[in-house]
Amino acid sequence: MMGQAASPTRYADRRQRLETYFDRTAAKAWEALTSDAPVSGIRATVRAGRDRMRGTLLAWLPEDLRGARLLDAGCGTGALAVEAARRGADVVAIDVAGSLVKVARDRAPEGLSIDWRVGDMLDPKLGTFDHVVAMDSLIHYDAFDIVNVVKALTERTRGSVAFTFAPSTPALRAMHSVGKLFPRGDRAPAIEPVAERLLRTLIAGAMPAARIGRDARIGGGFYISHAVEMLP
Repeated sequence: MMGQAASPTRYADRRQRLETYFDRTAAKAWEALTSDAPVSGIRATVRAGRDRMRGTLLAWLPEDLRGARLLDAGCGTGALAVEAARRGADVVAIDVAGSLVKVARDRAPEGLSIDWRVGDMLDPKLGTFDHVVAMDSLIHYDAFDIVNVVKALTERTRGSVAFTFAPSTPALRAMHSVGKLFPRGDRAPAIEPVAERLLRTLIAGAMPAARIGRDARIGGGFYISHAVEMLP
């Protein structure tokens, strides 16, 4: 059941806008951001923050993932999917941006069990999983939509669902105000700051049988994101 302020139409509309941005407008910028190519000072802080967040989420997963099926929900250029597959996981890596998935497929070493997909992370045809990771793929949605997405993912996951959201902090709100002053090439897509207390309240109401495990906030420069682990 959708939250009181959410709707499938709004989720689909936002997903379409993200597809347009990442698949067309910013494809080259994100390909550079996720490589070792030189980037602007602003994007360098985002790269460093994303590296730390990816390390955190991977640390929450078992070291030995042999026999486990993992969904990388919003895989981007595939760095997390590759590391999970190196631990032995059978990974389904999906993103709305086909251009980024192509970069991921081209970069991935041979011999890893990764099924690269373009589409919606909530597609029921993807099946069930042992673990799901959604790193920075929900930061463009409000609290109600985030909870609805996480609830849908937990319903087909036997183990953990780890996701991130953009915490509503004075620093984040200030950074996004200042960001409007920078050249368009340095601007991020629209991010929805979310109050942690509201998110936890909505999770408790929507998923009373689930429990929140670990959480961690990563911040530095123009990057801030908060990770949450949902457990069965």
